[in-house]
Amino acid sequence: MTKEERKVILGSSLGTVFEWYDFYLYGSLAGLIGTHFFSQYPEGTRNIFALLTFAAGFLVRPFGALVFGRIGDLVGRKYTFLVTIVIMGASTFIVGLLPGSETIGIAAPILLILLRCLQGLALGGEYGGAATYVAEHAPNGRRGFYTSFIQITATAGLFLSLLVILGVRTWTGEADFAAWGWRVPFLVSIVLLGISVWIRSTLNESPAFQKMKTEGTGSKAPLSEAFGQWSNAKWALLALLGLTMGQAVVWYTGQFYALFFLGSILKVDGPTTNLLIAWSLLLGSGGFVLFGWLSDKIGRKPIILGGCLIAALTYFPLFKLLTAEANPALHQAQQTIPVQVLTDPDSCSFQFNPVGTARFTQPCDIAKSALARASVQYSVEGGVAAGETAIRINNGAPIRATDPAFAQQLAAGLTAAGYPAASNPTVVKMAGPFDIFREQPAVIIGVLTVLVIYVTMVYGPIAAALVELFPTRIRYSSMSLPYHIGNGWFGGLLPATSLAMVAQTGDIYFGLWYPIVIALATFVIGMIFIPETKDRDIFDDASSTTR
Repeated sequence: MTKEERKVILGSSLGTVFEWYDFYLYGSLAGLIGTHFFSQYPEGTRNIFALLTFAAGFLVRPFGALVFGRIGDLVGRKYTFLVTIVIMGASTFIVGLLPGSETIGIAAPILLILLRCLQGLALGGEYGGAATYVAEHAPNGRRGFYTSFIQITATAGLFLSLLVILGVRTWTGEADFAAWGWRVPFLVSIVLLGISVWIRSTLNESPAFQKMKTEGTGSKAPLSEAFGQWSNAKWALLALLGLTMGQAVVWYTGQFYALFFLGSILKVDGPTTNLLIAWSLLLGSGGFVLFGWLSDKIGRKPIILGGCLIAALTYFPLFKLLTAEANPALHQAQQTIPVQVLTDPDSCSFQFNPVGTARFTQPCDIAKSALARASVQYSVEGGVAAGETAIRINNGAPIRATDPAFAQQLAAGLTAAGYPAASNPTVVKMAGPFDIFREQPAVIIGVLTVLVIYVTMVYGPIAAALVELFPTRIRYSSMSLPYHIGNGWFGGLLPATSLAMVAQTGDIYFGLWYPIVIALATFVIGMIFIPETKDRDIFDDASSTTR
């Protein structure tokens, strides 16, 4: 690797790390942001608006891919991802300065939502630019290895944001952090912005784009050419269905759903959950580079699609092992204590609630939601009058969902039957970051590391695979849109969809069918329709899929 190639990888990867840092800050501090910018509303409504604002950043990512993909194909890769990082960094810095609703009223949440949308647009343009730029600098036969460094950036950005938040929280104390200290991580981003812009401004335009401009073969309307012509658009659709859709659900299951499953379903405390996930990421993240390198040897398809297939076939046993190790008492209760919801199934809602705005108030929904929160396995049966819903535990007396003391009666009934209380001593706990040598946390970290390895299999080679599918003149536009629809929508909706599936069926593992079905669909579609691309010369557009 030459000095210039190392500089290209460092500049592109470091800038993308900072972009993810900016993006994740809002998610980590959404509760405090809701307090300051939606203070005129009750707490429940305030939290809804804060979550909606967070979701806006994900929803606009594909539009950012379109806007900046077009600019990148018309003007150049370097110029475009300089623009995206300036927009991201400036938007984040301004959030740190923005007065709250108590000072400027309704203008505060409006400006906050606008800034969040700008962040999402910038991120939508950043990944495609960074991946394309690095790939177009990489020599043939090394593209998977070079672009694999881009794939580490999302995890690194998350770690950086959490590290800065933890440091500032420790420095200011909880009271000052809640009052004003939460702004510091946003303001620090101006330093990161300066470093990123300085590094990227010293880089040269990619050789493939320069060659295209010199030869005059660039597209005058890249979006129309990429998505308005079926001969090209079909490859963007196949890239979504046969690559990024499955990659996204495996990525979100291994890093985000595992975090949710441990904390919300298995009742592991927050610090221990974070330590378990952190160790698994530390042990498994080298796989991004390993599988990127390996894809240069054996191909992109075997690794990406193999990761989708292996993940789909092993999710159920792995998550059941997590339950048995992380909360043995809960695992035992789920196997031995029968619980039924007695109701008319037609009166129950499918509790899909991705941004927290929906309210499920029917007795059946109240009963199911309460059992899902308690991680209780249950079945749904008839046997009560129309409009009535009750819960029967271990063949005992029914507990009616309309009873004013329903919550207390349900908690007492579950505890008496043998479901563990909140203070359950069998739940795994880690006293410190190096408390990993006991059998219980060691096994859990092992399972989580396997899930991370699946993530690295599907994600490590994905940038190279997407770049190689499309010719230089429409590459930025064509690869960005399927990537951000796959990850922003298919992946981003995974937690809400899986939770609704759990509540609907009473099976804490049923939500895994969402990533399993999508990963298997990607495996089948990819095997049939996606060509192997590792040997393509992306400097020669005649070798690309779209012509």
